[in-house]
Amino acid sequence: MKGSINRRGFLGGFAAAAASAVAAAQKQTVPETEAGTPAVQTEPSKPLIESAPVLQNAAETSMGVSFAVSADASGWVDVSRSSDMSNPVRVYSGGSGMMDVNDKVALVRIRGLKPATRYWYRIGADRIDYQGGYKMKNLGSETDGKVHSFATLGAAVKDGSFCVINDTHERKPCLDLVLSKIQELKPSVVIWNGDASNCSETIEKAMDVFIFTHEKHPEYAADTPYMFLNGNHDFRGRFNRRLYNLMMFREPCERDPKFAELGRNFAQRLGDITLIGLDTGEDKLDTNRHFAGIFRMAEYRELQTRWLEEVIETPAVKESKYKVAFCHIPLFDPRPDRNPGDIAPDDESPLYKNNWASWQRTCAKLWGPLLAKAGVQLVVCAHQHCFRYNPPEAGRPWAHLVGGGCNDVTKNPALFPTVIEGRVVDGRLSVTVHDVLYKRIALRQSFG
Repeated sequence: MKGSINRRGFLGGFAAAAASAVAAAQKQTVPETEAGTPAVQTEPSKPLIESAPVLQNAAETSMGVSFAVSADASGWVDVSRSSDMSNPVRVYSGGSGMMDVNDKVALVRIRGLKPATRYWYRIGADRIDYQGGYKMKNLGSETDGKVHSFATLGAAVKDGSFCVINDTHERKPCLDLVLSKIQELKPSVVIWNGDASNCSETIEKAMDVFIFTHEKHPEYAADTPYMFLNGNHDFRGRFNRRLYNLMMFREPCERDPKFAELGRNFAQRLGDITLIGLDTGEDKLDTNRHFAGIFRMAEYRELQTRWLEEVIETPAVKESKYKVAFCHIPLFDPRPDRNPGDIAPDDESPLYKNNWASWQRTCAKLWGPLLAKAGVQLVVCAHQHCFRYNPPEAGRPWAHLVGGGCNDVTKNPALFPTVIEGRVVDGRLSVTVHDVLYKRIALRQSFG
């Protein structure tokens, strides 16, 4: 047909041109300057791998890994059942098909693991010279030689433990205290219960929160996985709207497709304990005039309610002896002057001290009966930056624990940061609240 292009001929011509280019390159492997003097070719001086790995989204058969890179790269993780890294399996960022190429961070999801099993791993990346869809080159692999390990979750976990941190708000002195305590306690998993950030507009800002978290603790999450739950501040900022590009959403197979957007929620067994993660969302109403109508937290909480209705009927919840739920904003506060987060339209009332939610009455109404039905013994919250414990009472059969946050203690000595530790001891769930500022135990409580 006149004017048409023969695809085979076009591709053949493209291949011939490419072959000619390769031949020309082979004749002159060292480029010359305009004066005819061979140019000096140097290898990239900056290491490709810029951080230790960060383990995230621990589960029974999968684990997430992220790490920083300095240039376009496709990251990978070698995984082995042996500490000597024999017979490793390599898992690439992006999974199968087209590998991910990123100049800031590599995200790798390791799947097909066995529950309650320890694995050893190391990270690496291929440096990619990417100049376009038809012009790219692999410049070689770089490997972090250090071997780390992790253990998957599951009902068969022996001596499993968890820790909770919250409201760290990018404050490095506070992070030093809580991360030092985590290193001492060596839990199976850490729940980062919200407000890790203040407001992240860029990926660089968010990486300072989650990857380059503290210079004294560069490997803070290399051997201990972190399960991250949003706080209200973690919704703020342009990049925080895409935070899943750094702190990945959980595996899609963990939830029914109708709950696909619930990427932070989890119900995971850790031996005799089930860990249940919920997301209370923003601390202001969707109708608040300061937020431009771009939040749909009411729908988000209702969708989680339907998810919770179903997940409490699963074996992961029903067959465990202990159930602990986690969410950022408290579901209870005995003080009458604390804003319950449902004062329309702008969260303001002379009855309350703040024009933002001190606690979440809406979530308490939606989730409280379901948590009671499931037999949850403890709900661990954050947000108020002040440690508080309320034992069960009539109408609320679960205990309520609020972790302390990072504050200027010279203004209020009661506002100390905490690390909350939970483990089964002698057949009972033992919960210890560590005051990491004053180096003391703020609470010891057991359940069961």
